[in-house]
Amino acid sequence: MKNPAIQQPQTNGLSQKSPQTQSWENIRVQHFQHPAGEGNCHYNDEHTLSISLAPRPVRLLQIQAGKTYTGLYKKGDMSITPAKTPFFARWDSDDNYLQIRLKSQFIQSVASQTLEQNPDRLELLPEFRTRNPQIEAIAIMLLTELQQESNGSTLYIDSLANVLAVNLLRQHAATKPQLPIYQGGLPLRQLQQIIDYIDTNLDRDIKLAELARLLDMSQFHFSRLFKQSIGMSPYQYLIQQRVERAKQLLKLKDRLIVDIALECGFNSHSHLSKKFREFTGMTPKAYRAN
Repeated sequence: MKNPAIQQPQTNGLSQKSPQTQSWENIRVQHFQHPAGEGNCHYNDEHTLSISLAPRPVRLLQIQAGKTYTGLYKKGDMSITPAKTPFFARWDSDDNYLQIRLKSQFIQSVASQTLEQNPDRLELLPEFRTRNPQIEAIAIMLLTELQQESNGSTLYIDSLANVLAVNLLRQHAATKPQLPIYQGGLPLRQLQQIIDYIDTNLDRDIKLAELARLLDMSQFHFSRLFKQSIGMSPYQYLIQQRVERAKQLLKLKDRLIVDIALECGFNSHSHLSKKFREFTGMTPKAYRAN
């Protein structure tokens, strides 16, 4: 069954901005800015996090799972609404918050593959005005992707979604699972396999699931072991290698920079320029001129 859409808040006749929205395979992010009003939502197969971005505290009345909360939400405060849980809120001043929705099936997969937990016994707890610095940091990264109006690298978004899901399960589930510990990084043979795969597919939007599947491990643990091995995340390594490939192609003076960008897996000239400057301190044009 498809999720019912969020019901538009009642805003006492005042105007409101349409939310900025971005969706990926397992995660959906929306940035809401509302004048005083009320609204409710109910998602059958998505767990919802709402994180306050308001510059000054907002007084809220919230109802979910038979419980009511009334009080101030300040920037970084978060509510958690499990799937299939109706949620109502009323706020008496301008509100500004980020809503993150994670697919239930994805959370179940992470519980099973990463935390070795029976997904059928998974129970997220509804919460009002809680804090989680790790989730807040991930939310800011997702907000940045949303504000840049870019589809973002699938590998980057997959990594954020996995870390978010693991943190949610470890800190906000009825049963707190222990995270299995893997030390020492990837064996050299496996690391070389991943490096070769990335090098062969630099022009593609590689998914984290692809890389983890090559080694038959969970996405979360693959990411941790890869970083232990080479000191950077799979996404950071992918961008580094794309920049290195671009350096080689920029030596061919007859090649257009926009063509080089696309061949190296960047979605535009400006995308290449931004990442190239981050790694080299100069633009592709300046690098070519040297």
